[in-house]
Amino acid sequence: MRFTVAAAAVAVTSIAAASAFGAIKKGSRSSGGSSSKHQHFSVPKELLDSTTCDCKDELVLAVKLALEAGKNMTKHYDSKGTADENMGDLEINTKMNDADFATAIDVENENYISTEILKKFPAHAIIGEETTGTGTIPPLTNDPTWIIDPIDGTTNFASGLPLSCVSIGFCRDGKPYMGVVFAPMTNELYIGVQGHGAYRNGIRLLGCTGEKASKTLSHSVVNFEFGYARDEEDVEKMALAVKRLLQHGVRTTRTLGSGVLDLCYVACGRMDVVYTGIAAEGWKPWDYCAGLVIAVESGCTMSHLSPSEMDKAGYDFNLYSKNMICGVNSKVVDECRACVLGL
Repeated sequence: MRFTVAAAAVAVTSIAAASAFGAIKKGSRSSGGSSSKHQHFSVPKELLDSTTCDCKDELVLAVKLALEAGKNMTKHYDSKGTADENMGDLEINTKMNDADFATAIDVENENYISTEILKKFPAHAIIGEETTGTGTIPPLTNDPTWIIDPIDGTTNFASGLPLSCVSIGFCRDGKPYMGVVFAPMTNELYIGVQGHGAYRNGIRLLGCTGEKASKTLSHSVVNFEFGYARDEEDVEKMALAVKRLLQHGVRTTRTLGSGVLDLCYVACGRMDVVYTGIAAEGWKPWDYCAGLVIAVESGCTMSHLSPSEMDKAGYDFNLYSKNMICGVNSKVVDECRACVLGL
């Protein structure tokens, strides 16, 4: 099995992770709060009954793990801003700079998810955000590979803002194949499987039809994330892109703080286009993988912001690229790319 060092690290921490999750389960409320709201979620019957969906075991496991990891986030969310709050419990550790950090819950979630995956699929590879840390991201091969973001939107999570999620992607033959995303505070479970559509809370998302198919940039909600770029040149580049959008004319712009949810929200038409990679704010494989499947399966166009890479779209998208653009249709993607790059 690949990534033996990471696997060993997961094994060492599995007891602590299991203990932490056991404590969360015992302490969850029997009624009321957000920790008990997601228990009705399950894999859509259409996927379980499909004779061509051949990742059912992986999908069922991913849903279970995403829900449990989401439950592990609710204690902090429910206590934030109250007398019960204890920020010390988060054990915040910075990575590249003060804007890039992880909490103890990020680590607990990833250890739990990784441990459970390896129990059921010991030959599978895992690429996780916290296991990777600031090191080199392991390459994606043709082996079955899980790509995990234990909490996407960590800054939102630590601040008590509700837009964060657990993201679990699964790749086959070197390409994204399945994606599961759970946002515990908005109580939404997104599922996508290549060739089998995308779902939110068990209901299939619309494809590129109707309003999604006819959307133009001037009528779009455009999303971007400023990420961790802070030097003057990068800030000026990102600000110039926003200036170009506003001067062109768009319905509005949004910055939500969770790249995975950005993709899910474009997939269901809440936003119309999202881009990244103007400067040093580009994303990582765990920001793309699960959301890509959900977006593509809902009829969206996902490609690279850079014109030199724009031919790599959909499931051929390079997960290791630092630039991306995804929109509800190909026209709005082309319009937005040209606008923000000043082409």
